[in-house]
Amino acid sequence: QVQLVESGGGLVQPGGSLRLSCAVSGSIVGLNDMNWYRQAPGKERELVAQISSTHDRNYGDFVKGRFTISRDNDKKTVYLQMDNLKPEDTAIYLCSAEVMVDYGINVIYWGQGAQVTVSS
Repeated sequence: QVQLVESGGGLVQPGGSLRLSCAVSGSIVGLNDMNWYRQAPGKERELVAQISSTHDRNYGDFVKGRFTISRDNDKKTVYLQMDNLKPEDTAIYLCSAEVMVDYGINVIYWGQGAQVTVSS
């Protein structure tokens, strides 16, 4: 059973930092793209950042150099370092990964979500 488990959310003041982690567990062959999305109340889910297996990165326009996505393939983990957080960054942050569960078979899995609240 493949699972994605997130950690690192919480409450932070504006201008502060948080680091989210998402670890993949279970028997897999490989990991392709790993992503962070977020969803705020009443808003649609939006892509925050994406990192490929070769470490190519893409970010949502709203990130503007404040967030950094990285991954450790040996640990099967993706990270999101968030700096200079703003109240509008408040949301549930979800990780997803395209997992190669067998040769030629890829499945997208999602984590349970981590609440990030930016407030003074």
